[in-house]
Amino acid sequence: MGKIQAFSKNFQIGLILWLSLVYGIELQAQQVSEDVYRRAAYFLSDNIQKEIFHLEVIPNWVEGYNAFWHQTYTEDGKRLFLTDVGERTTTEAFNHNALAALMNELTDNQIDGQDLPISQVKFLSLSRISFSWDNRSWLYDKENNTLKSSEEQKRENLIGVSPDGRWRAFSKDFNLFLENLETGKVEQLSYQGKKGFEYASSYGWSDLMKGEMGNRPERLYVSWSPDSKKLFTQIVDLRLAEKMYLLDFSQDEKFRPELLSYYRGSPGDTTVVYYLPVIFEVESKKETIIHDLKAPHFMGLNFRWNRAGETLSGIFFQRGYKQMDFIEINALDGSYRSLFVDQSDTFVENTQLFLEIGKDRFIISSERSGYKHLYLIDRTNGKIIRQVTLGDFVVTKIHHWDEKEDWLYFEATGREKGRNPYFPHLYKVKLNGADLTLLTPEDAYHDIQFAKDRYYFVDNYSKVDQPTHAVLRELETGKVILDISKADISNLVKRGYQFPKQFSAKAKDGKTEIHGVYFLPGDFDAEKRYPVIDYTYTGPHTAVTPKTFKGAVMGLQQSFAELGFIVVTVDGLGTAGRGKTFQNFSYRNLGDGTTDHVLAIKELAEKVTFLDIDRVGIFGHSAGGYDAARAMLLHPEFYKVGVASAADHDHRMEKAWWPEMYMGYPVGEFYHAQSNVTNASNLKGRLLLAHGGIDENVNPSATYKLAEALINAGKDFDLFIWPSRNHSFGRTNGDYFTKKRWDYFIQYLQGKEPLLHYDRWY
Repeated sequence: MGKIQAFSKNFQIGLILWLSLVYGIELQAQQVSEDVYRRAAYFLSDNIQKEIFHLEVIPNWVEGYNAFWHQTYTEDGKRLFLTDVGERTTTEAFNHNALAALMNELTDNQIDGQDLPISQVKFLSLSRISFSWDNRSWLYDKENNTLKSSEEQKRENLIGVSPDGRWRAFSKDFNLFLENLETGKVEQLSYQGKKGFEYASSYGWSDLMKGEMGNRPERLYVSWSPDSKKLFTQIVDLRLAEKMYLLDFSQDEKFRPELLSYYRGSPGDTTVVYYLPVIFEVESKKETIIHDLKAPHFMGLNFRWNRAGETLSGIFFQRGYKQMDFIEINALDGSYRSLFVDQSDTFVENTQLFLEIGKDRFIISSERSGYKHLYLIDRTNGKIIRQVTLGDFVVTKIHHWDEKEDWLYFEATGREKGRNPYFPHLYKVKLNGADLTLLTPEDAYHDIQFAKDRYYFVDNYSKVDQPTHAVLRELETGKVILDISKADISNLVKRGYQFPKQFSAKAKDGKTEIHGVYFLPGDFDAEKRYPVIDYTYTGPHTAVTPKTFKGAVMGLQQSFAELGFIVVTVDGLGTAGRGKTFQNFSYRNLGDGTTDHVLAIKELAEKVTFLDIDRVGIFGHSAGGYDAARAMLLHPEFYKVGVASAADHDHRMEKAWWPEMYMGYPVGEFYHAQSNVTNASNLKGRLLLAHGGIDENVNPSATYKLAEALINAGKDFDLFIWPSRNHSFGRTNGDYFTKKRWDYFIQYLQGKEPLLHYDRWY
């Protein structure tokens, strides 16, 4: 080809590209290959869990033995391992192929020793194992290599039976009855019960009823005193409660949708299901209803008997969650007193830690200092004896009090400076606050599982870029006494797996350091520029940025990255785990959670060269779905593509407890101002709304309402409804919507053509 011809052809190609940019002449988009989908699908949790060997150790302690077993994937398939603490050994629990051979003698199906179809495993001894298979119970003796059916006689339903075995409580016609199991005589305890005012029941969160007048599932709830002389229960008052509705279009045998209804209160509602606590004395049949402790069912009643059966105690919240009382109830007359009060101008979290310390003391957590710490309380007078833990860190769990040595064992985050503030570590401290000791020194996230005897604990420690190391430690000192396993990621390495990268940035207050993680594709090229996807869930009751190796490799992010994106997740101001002041940024301000994400991504783009922040998308599910749509409306110049699934687009339509705690009670103008429905006219980019047709957790009505508002505003958007699905779709294991979500970003953020009708990826 001559120089003039070559110049002419190059000029024509350049002219076409220039015209396509200037005048919008559409060029055929590049087709995404099947291999790209396969690379992404490899990192769906059902697939990737089989590719990583010895990912973690979740111990199941053997009753009567100083040993535990755990299950994991190995090069030889799924295996059970047995750890003998005394011998300091971890070996395969039995010969899996030998057991498969025995099973094959009893079935026409071919059982593979690499994936034994057994469940409900229980080690009766170190050599005798029971399990379920083929809807039957079996007993395997590995020493004698025998397998036999162990069909047990069906035990009598023990629900409602008193500790002494003499009485069985049950409900009938909305009242509470007792059956004497020795004589068979039945006695009625309550007489006021009727439909809508129902004794000895509870309200299940997902209790769906067919039709307007359908019956809800029966749910017996009674709590016997240890001496079997009294029982505590509740009345479920449905008389004023209003319902929400769903239409199920998905049933094959029906050609009209089926109406489903359920009780669900929204923020500020008084027409909700209520619980009334009630105590019965068995001998006298005396009934004591405690009207003052009436509570909405979404706040619940959570009271427990003391050992003597004289009192009940538990946590009681005032509506709006600005005050929590730890209450003790006198079981004889229903009178009560508050032993501890926690108050806040914003909210008191409903995640208090509690531990009995002997007979007359208890430990409870509070954020009154600005961080969640532990306080020792005198039960006799309700006074604070002392604050046990103190400092700029957050106590996350109480594990154990060693009465003999006076050590309190607990987990906390943020105490070890220079480390990720979300990493938990195990500590011990004296009840007088002295001698605080770190027991897990490694700079990593420590997932801790205690032995029943409290002498040892299993510690799975890791980071997003450090595979899990499982060890057995001595509780008293934290000393490693057995190296159990390390995660084998050789299969990932062969595929060019790129570890996620941790980073930090300045929050919207201009001073607070916030933390995030970004994910790279396996074929990452630092010379290229990649579109960015923000995976969001701003909490505020959690912090979703992965901290562990398992959390990173089995989350939603890596599969997205393999499609050719950089995926970013950020824990901004207002998320949980870093103290009260940090979390308070979310109060009455849930709509501003993604502002920190915008700032973090921009700051990250100043440090690395491969982020194309002119092409940024965002997705989230549930509260994260609200975030995703809100980000598209609040930051329309930054986020170009969004997918919002199962979202509560207007908190006034959401279940009451979550918005009332973090958005405030009673409902104020801030609800309206931060509604996605209110702000629909701000949309500029591409937005996909998705919802399950029978989602009883987050009712689809808010998605429909946002869709209507977008239509009225003349905004283009896409809508996907999965008729047969509830709240659970698009999860880490993959489903139809997973590819739908992938394709949306492939098409509109990458500008490529998705592969249609590809159904082998999962």
